[in-house]
Amino acid sequence: MAGRGKSLAGSGGAKKASTSRSSKAGLQFPVGRIARFLKAGKYAQRVGAGAPVYLAAVLEYLAAEVLELAGNAARDNKKTRVVPRHIQLAVRNDEELSKLLGAVTIANGGVMPNIHANLLPRKASSAASKGGDED
Repeated sequence: MAGRGKSLAGSGGAKKASTSRSSKAGLQFPVGRIARFLKAGKYAQRVGAGAPVYLAAVLEYLAAEVLELAGNAARDNKKTRVVPRHIQLAVRNDEELSKLLGAVTIANGGVMPNIHANLLPRKASSAASKGGDED
């Protein structure tokens, strides 16, 4: 029990300041946590060193893309806070994100505003010309 709990700094050797793998990769998403999830998920027997970095970068890019578009949707609706409705509008208006999240239901997202062309009122000029032909 005497050997436990002793720090490396107290043993004479200068301890190097630790830097996270996220900061090394220049990412905001947690590389270490994603690595832990990949290992615990048993997707493979072994997980390479670059896999969690790559996955963190991809997830961070997707999150930034969705947040940027949702922020634009919130600004268009004169709101300062992004709500699920703004995320829904952002995702469904973007072709690639809509394809990626096609089978995803966003809670409290609502539906896209859409009125079928047959339900719209006919133009007055076309109705007047039809009425004149029937006489």
